[in-house]
Amino acid sequence: MTGPLENPFVAQDHDHQGCISEALVAAEELCRRSGQRFTALRRRVLELVWRRHRPVGAYEILDMLQDEGRAAPPTVYRALDFLQQMGLVHRIATLNAFVGCARPGQSHHGHFLICESCQALAELEVPAIADAIEESARDSGFVARRQTVEVMGICPNCR
Repeated sequence: MTGPLENPFVAQDHDHQGCISEALVAAEELCRRSGQRFTALRRRVLELVWRRHRPVGAYEILDMLQDEGRAAPPTVYRALDFLQQMGLVHRIATLNAFVGCARPGQSHHGHFLICESCQALAELEVPAIADAIEESARDSGFVARRQTVEVMGICPNCR
């Protein structure tokens, strides 16, 4: 999706509601094809994750749902686990938070640029990164099963 010369950060004037709508339609289709239920709670949790292009923590999601009178902690965690297993969200370990996946249903690695200031996040798809990790692992006799790379820095808007 994003090459090394492109700006991977979301433009401030993009159609954010369109992003959310596309993510929900993609999730419905992926769940339908997989024979999984895309329940109202799972849908709402995904919608809250996509609400902004920044990682959101489980407690923040829980607070928003409780404001709506909707959820208990175990149900939020189960919904997030489901969304992660379906490839609809990524867990950002550095921030203990979640972000919507821009390519649900497509095989890809989790390589992220994360702004230390505003927490804006960009998901990269640069084959050379994945290839370098695979090669290094192989040279070490290691079998890599999945990759997540989280690079902290300052985004163009905060620079």
